[in-house]
Amino acid sequence: MDLSKIISVSGRPGLYEIKTQTRTGVVAISLIDGKRITPNSNSQISILGDIKVYCIGKEIPLTKVFEKIIAFESGAKTSVSPKATALELEAYFFEILDNYDEEKVYPSDIKKILKWYNLLLSKKLITLPQLKKISTEEVKDKKNKTSSEK
Repeated sequence: MDLSKIISVSGRPGLYEIKTQTRTGVVAISLIDGKRITPNSNSQISILGDIKVYCIGKEIPLTKVFEKIIAFESGAKTSVSPKATALELEAYFFEILDNYDEEKVYPSDIKKILKWYNLLLSKKLITLPQLKKISTEEVKDKKNKTSSEK
């Protein structure tokens, strides 16, 4: 999961994908409606790949949090709405990341993470990791090799 070209721009909803870099900044396309923007120098731009979530004793990259959510939800959208109450958001996030720092990670942060996750999932920018499938023939071959070696 590479989020190095996905950005969040302060004061603008949703996420954006960086298309090109200019002398004065970047040109990005909205993941929501496909409109092009060129954030001005006053805008705060955050690259999702650089964002970390505070946990007790350490920080975890946002990509790892997304991996935990996608595994928890089996590749589906979040079972809790980002518009849920603060208590529901905190309870859900605790199920995903049981050691997150409740004093530093606010419900508004959780809401933003869930919105971003759902948007990235709908655009297929994050997917459930493909588990290696071993066919029954491969299993039989391995058993035969180990039994013949004995």
